[in-house]
Amino acid sequence: MKASVIVFPGSNCDRDVKVALEKFQIPTTMVWHQETTLPPTDLVVLPGGFSYGDYLRCGSMASKSKVMHEVVKHAEKGGYVFGICNGFQILTETNLLPGALLRNNKLKFICKNVFVKTINNKIAFTKKIPEQKVLSIPIAHNEGNYFASKDQIKALQDNQQIVFQYCDQNGTINSESNPNGSFLNIAGITNKNKNILGMMPHPERVIDSLLGGIDGEGIFQSLL
Repeated sequence: MKASVIVFPGSNCDRDVKVALEKFQIPTTMVWHQETTLPPTDLVVLPGGFSYGDYLRCGSMASKSKVMHEVVKHAEKGGYVFGICNGFQILTETNLLPGALLRNNKLKFICKNVFVKTINNKIAFTKKIPEQKVLSIPIAHNEGNYFASKDQIKALQDNQQIVFQYCDQNGTINSESNPNGSFLNIAGITNKNKNILGMMPHPERVIDSLLGGIDGEGIFQSLL
């Protein structure tokens, strides 16, 4: 497998993702957002950060970057795409994933470790993670409040597109374990074809015990 990490002005987790991918022997190329082609690649990663300073809406300006035309083509051909935090926001802005990420319900930036439950471990991104496994993964966002229409939510449920939900350490999904007001405690979703994953937590930040945990390893192991 080969990976490409898209770098936008304001990206701040691009190198972190590269380190994580290469730890699992996935050759990785950094691709500047103004490029008009992608190198030969199986996986495209849209990293976390604050692309274009989060002006207008988070991810809205990045979604119009030149390279995104190729990312969309890659996804439509069945190529894997992984959006983390700001990358998730960009995926909704390009309509590669349904819904939108709104301001956190308490209108404050949140940076802390949270618990998420693995709801679907049947996709390429999670098949090495036991079903219902509770993971401790950090979040760092101001707009992580997932919102979608009733029809979109029903489709997500019917097609098993909800991949991660915020929970407590025992796996209980409730309002107390919801850090940002996200509908149904949604922390990560996939598209109908299951080749695109968007999630707000940062698994690339917990891939080594020296960094405070290894609960993010399962995603990268699954991609292999």
